Amino acid sequence: MDTRPIGIIDSGLGGLTGLQALRALLPEEDLIFFGDTGRMPYGGRPKEQLRRMGQQNLDFMAGFDVKAIFVACGTLSSTAADLLDRYPIPCFGVLHASVEAMAQIPGEGPLAVIATQASIDSGAFARALKARCPGREILSIPCPAFVPLIESGHTAPDDIPLRDAIEEYLGPVRRAGAQGLLYGCTHYGIVDEAVRAYLGPSVRTVSASACGAAQLRDYLVREGLTGGGSGGERFFTSGYPAVFERAAVRLLGRPLGSPVEALPVWSV
Repeated sequence: MDTRPIGIIDSGLGGLTGLQALRALLPEEDLIFFGDTGRMPYGGRPKEQLRRMGQQNLDFMAGFDVKAIFVACGTLSSTAADLLDRYPIPCFGVLHASVEAMAQIPGEGPLAVIATQASIDSGAFARALKARCPGREILSIPCPAFVPLIESGHTAPDDIPLRDAIEEYLGPVRRAGAQGLLYGCTHYGIVDEAVRAYLGPSVRTVSASACGAAQLRDYLVREGLTGGGSGGERFFTSGYPAVFERAAVRLLGRPLGSPVEALPVWSV
């Protein structure tokens, strides 16, 4: 048993899908969430800047004596994987677990990954998918408008700006007859209903958040590090707490249970 909390970091609200997944899997664990909304979006930033930001976020979370850190951010998972691997606290990104789930999709047809521009430019998702699924076509598509749309509340399947963006970005996925679609950015799972309405029921969608949360749960159970918590939650943001709280309540569908705490925006 280990009563220390679990830390969760993301560029913004998308990581709340990871918190939600962890809460369902580990209801008694204490969770600390940091959404770096003051510096969001991450997707258009240079790799070295992202790595510095990732280091700052990890170091902040380490200050709470967490037993593990869930990096519920596809951009950091793909551009700073080595940083996570060598961090002194066990860190779990969303790349490898989600690629493994994609590899289980039967058939020989194309597979697609959608993510931020930085994630796609890194090539990390595509390389991992090609290594696990040799012979299958891999489509890698950046969707830069998704995060701003989601963060500003455009999440409903009938939302016109969201539908327009989905048609623009995912047209190649539908035309290629892809059999699977990986949400390489944790924000994107929030609009899964709208995406599936466009692509149709034959395309299996895979959530990086859910896969990463399951991998972390398996590690904690295997190492005997679960239990003893109270199910408490703390929330931090580098943006405006009131704005974060309203959006978080909308996405989680429940009150947060504790005030959102503000942090300064660190320089990069």
